[in-house]
Amino acid sequence: MSAERERSVSAAFVSIADSLVDNYDVLNMLEGLAGDCARLLAVESVGVLLADADGVLQVAGASSPRMRLMALYQVQCRQGPCLDAYRSSAAVLVPDLGQETARWPDFATVAVEAGYASVHTVPLRLRGKVLGTLGLFGIVPGALDEADLDLAEAFAHAASIALTARRATADAAEVNAQLQTALNSRVVLEQAKGILAQHGDLDMDNAFAVLRRYARDHNLRLSGVAAALVAREVPPGQVLEHGRTKTVTTPRRGGR
Repeated sequence: MSAERERSVSAAFVSIADSLVDNYDVLNMLEGLAGDCARLLAVESVGVLLADADGVLQVAGASSPRMRLMALYQVQCRQGPCLDAYRSSAAVLVPDLGQETARWPDFATVAVEAGYASVHTVPLRLRGKVLGTLGLFGIVPGALDEADLDLAEAFAHAASIALTARRATADAAEVNAQLQTALNSRVVLEQAKGILAQHGDLDMDNAFAVLRRYARDHNLRLSGVAAALVAREVPPGQVLEHGRTKTVTTPRRGGR
């Protein structure tokens, strides 16, 4: 591992560790986890799925809009490597998605059409309970390097601890309640991104960047700012104006 990559890996784990302090933002942690994995591992896109109180997987984080749609499609069609990893509590390694149309007829076909050629999924687990999955999608066929797979599993373990560490003795009901809160916050976050995208004529990635910058610069929780936007307690223009002074944004293709 190069010195630069080693520093980046260390920074990623420090970011997860920061989630263990008071007032941490689980949405920020999961988005960061997906982005860090996509940047540090030999994959194109990464998605994080969490199980709700009924055991149904929901999209909790993604490294790109395309990945978010792919993760959501797995949930909707009820098939795919992330669902299998969740059900089996074991890693599901698929070096060639094109060879898996019999296993996942709907998902494999759509994933290949979307440009993905391989996927490696590891479960998020805590004391025997599967919390969700971390899906690593590549655009070329091939097995994931053993060192990268080990690192992905280490990220998954660290994230699982961070998700529930605030209640070290949490029982199953308490863990479910925490995860459900995170999933509910995800819905609000997507609504807030949509509001900023519409008002600022931005794509969703830039809308999220503006929202996260505003929360970070004001030392606020990302989920709290998103909820305030949706409730109209914070004007979209206020967030957008702050973003214009901090980030370079590009308009959405095709306008509003």
